[in-house]
Amino acid sequence: MADALLLLLHVLILVYWLGGDLGAFVASFLISNSGKDRAARLGAAGLLGDIDMAPRTALILAFPTGFTLAAARGWVAVDLVWIAVSWAASLIWLFVAWRIHLGHAAPASSLRQIDLGLRWVVAAGLGAGGVAGLAGVIGWPLFVNLKLLILAGCVLTGLLVRRLTADLGPALGALAAGQADADTRIARSLAATRPAVLFIWLLLLAAALLGLWKPQ
Repeated sequence: MADALLLLLHVLILVYWLGGDLGAFVASFLISNSGKDRAARLGAAGLLGDIDMAPRTALILAFPTGFTLAAARGWVAVDLVWIAVSWAASLIWLFVAWRIHLGHAAPASSLRQIDLGLRWVVAAGLGAGGVAGLAGVIGWPLFVNLKLLILAGCVLTGLLVRRLTADLGPALGALAAGQADADTRIARSLAATRPAVLFIWLLLLAAALLGLWKPQ
């Protein structure tokens, strides 16, 4: 029963990640549509921010759930303390991410810096683990090593999305204020982001395929 629940949780993470990304992706077209009412576009922007917490949450929980499942099924041999550490670190990161979201402008910039730093550390750790596994330093199955690299790629692409949308918040403020250049700035920011989002979808589909195929 425990194994089935772990597998279900891991699958639900993929479902909510892709589903949330799809919802945010669709909302982005409404936001960038200059022919729509300003209030509707701003409302869609707020909705996008809320929907985007589903894939953000899924990203954070993807490793501890997968790590626990891999240990439970004997694919990786690790001490239980490392599973506990992965969950503790992920839940702390999850708290930071949700505190930033729910607090909107209230959280200190230090929280955002912590979140950013964690993403770089996680990407580096996952990438190093995947490379070490492929090099034979860690005796983990091939599909586990590849999934580590894929998750690292998702984190890094997410950081790229954050960089590409750096002007989106100010541009939405300009839209609310009725500034003339708001439409161009919003459209440019979202158009630049969409290919990166599609790339994340491809990575997730590749991870799902590896989970079903499990090449040794």
